[in-house]
Amino acid sequence: MNMFGWTIEDWLLAYRCGLKPSDLLSKLLDQQSLSDVAWIYLIDHAHLERQLAELDSRHGDVANCDELFSVLPLYGVPFAVKDNIDIEGLPTTAACPEFAYKATKSAFVIERLTAAGAIVIGKTNLDQFACGLVGIHSPYGAVPNTFNSKYISGGSSSGSASVVARGIVPFALGSDTAGSGRIPAGLNNIVGLKPTPGAISGSGKWTYICLRYLIQQNLPDGRK
Repeated sequence: MNMFGWTIEDWLLAYRCGLKPSDLLSKLLDQQSLSDVAWIYLIDHAHLERQLAELDSRHGDVANCDELFSVLPLYGVPFAVKDNIDIEGLPTTAACPEFAYKATKSAFVIERLTAAGAIVIGKTNLDQFACGLVGIHSPYGAVPNTFNSKYISGGSSSGSASVVARGIVPFALGSDTAGSGRIPAGLNNIVGLKPTPGAISGSGKWTYICLRYLIQQNLPDGRK
């Protein structure tokens, strides 16, 4: 089954039809590689299994899919996270290996998304320390534009824009101070949402000046 290009609604429809998150997400993870410059870190299958166990513990004995998706509106939906946002137990590098540390607590936005049922599969490349608007200033490599590798992806949330634009995940987290999320979204023909300052807690991000930024394939996914 080809899951590339699936929206949030496509993922939920697959589960409504009886497919299981463990099967689909394991396959999706197997299709990813760190040779893809958009990724800095990919979870392993053990981490995926832990997330799925937590997901199962959240929904309890729901009677049907409607009830399940009411409790967990992002049930089993995969997403990616810019690597300047903390996920408990995973490294945060901000695209600087010398700066890297293992996060002891997840960022507020990660906690909210996983509480809604979403599953993180990896952390994405960025202009180092989120300083740049082009997507080429990273020791992990320059992220190319989705449509023409001779062009820039835009930055600094280059990796997040790339994995969404190529349909690997339906949405990803980035950050945005002066365009770091909006520019790569625009250059890769996807939709970006920058929340009003103060609307979402900035805890769990290595610098407070960059606001959380959501990159998604389309407007309905953004409303989710």
